[in-house]
Amino acid sequence: MKLIRRKRLKKVLLILLGASLGIFLILYSLNNKLDYFYTASDFKSANFSENRRVKLGGMVLDGSVKRNKDGIIFTVTDYKETVDVYYAGIVPDLFKEGSGVVALGYVEKNILVADQVLAKHDENYMPPQLD
Repeated sequence: MKLIRRKRLKKVLLILLGASLGIFLILYSLNNKLDYFYTASDFKSANFSENRRVKLGGMVLDGSVKRNKDGIIFTVTDYKETVDVYYAGIVPDLFKEGSGVVALGYVEKNILVADQVLAKHDENYMPPQLD
């Protein structure tokens, strides 16, 4: 093999190796940041590892919201199963009983300890009227 061809082959192999390494690092990083969305029924049937972030979605059960000095405890339901959620923070303005919610956090003893709570609304959203 001629010297020019050998140099060209080395360059191509180096480029392919670098591109493969870059793709591997991107996919590995994306896999670690992936949050799986569960309904209450899916949540009850799944087995979670200790440090796994979970996104739980559903409706806030009527009469389940309990506030204390440390935070708020409420129940998310899909009308088949229920899951208790603890959140130590300020909930969004649209958060109320009977409304949609998405909670992102970690599982501890069949309770979701949420880092973030998002309130959902339908396509007919109207902001609260200002007085």
